[in-house]
Amino acid sequence: MRTGAAAVWLAAAFVAGCASLPPPVAPSAISGRLSVHVDAAPGREARTLAAAFDLEGDAESGSLSLATPLGTRIAQARWSPRHIVLVTSEGESTFADTDDLTRQLVGEALPLAALFDWLRGRPWPGAASAALPVAQGAGFSQLGWQVLLAGVDRGAIVARRDAPPAITVRAMIDSR
Repeated sequence: MRTGAAAVWLAAAFVAGCASLPPPVAPSAISGRLSVHVDAAPGREARTLAAAFDLEGDAESGSLSLATPLGTRIAQARWSPRHIVLVTSEGESTFADTDDLTRQLVGEALPLAALFDWLRGRPWPGAASAALPVAQGAGFSQLGWQVLLAGVDRGAIVARRDAPPAITVRAMIDSR
């Protein structure tokens, strides 16, 4: 009898050991290289920003670090429900919202809340989205942007807004 109980116990332990573990929680950090190009508009020249980036947290509380290819910090942004701050070589600035923050960084407001999901190759759950027509390639449209995912398997994501001034965000993700 003991041998039978021990065999059942051993078999249960073996099966439990073989059971698949739940998938790990998606990390809250995304890093890679980023370029943002904002087309010229009346009274404003075109702007381009290219940097290595580290994005952590989420739309409510997080941080974004931008650095040159040699690792020199260009900017460090931090946000929480209580305040939003940007630190650059020119000093520290505070902002009312993340639209104002991204407008200061790149010249136009970027949908920071959606970027966390877009950089992971998926639509943001906070707004309606639609699959892009096959002729435009893999991806989706959301918030007036087209998010192109043709290169997502190698970490390349492109988000484009055609409304003036047109904006193109290109990211090459190293880790997510």
